[in-house]
Amino acid sequence: MSAIATPSTHPTQAANIRALVHGFYAEARQDPLLGPVFERILKDRWDTHLARMVDFWSTVLLGSKSFRGDVFKKHMALPGLTPAHFAAWTRLWQQHTERCLPPALAEQAQRAAHGIACQIYTGYFNERPAFAPPPHSHGGDEAAHSIP
Repeated sequence: MSAIATPSTHPTQAANIRALVHGFYAEARQDPLLGPVFERILKDRWDTHLARMVDFWSTVLLGSKSFRGDVFKKHMALPGLTPAHFAAWTRLWQQHTERCLPPALAEQAQRAAHGIACQIYTGYFNERPAFAPPPHSHGGDEAAHSIP
């Protein structure tokens, strides 16, 4: 994975990440496949979730170290996910990162999300997803081993 930017190096990136997270989840809530999953789990806790996701992505992309938690465990507790949920999430994430972030940061966010999605998918279905590179390749899956 490329070097992580620091908040002091990219002061406007924090605002970009906030816009990315809020825009992504606004659209995810409207998605016919993803929306019901989020609504069932989050109900009236959206503000808290959005703040945590801003912290998470700021930690991953800017090195802010503002997020603490077990991403894998939280997602493994979600009932009823299917491969289609992962496809919808990654598609939507790619669209929003391309729209909201500078190209280098968008690519970094996509690689990180891809790695995380691969790790969670593998935990859910006990197999690597079709979108995953072969084990031990350097095709973007390295973030799966570095969830903050």
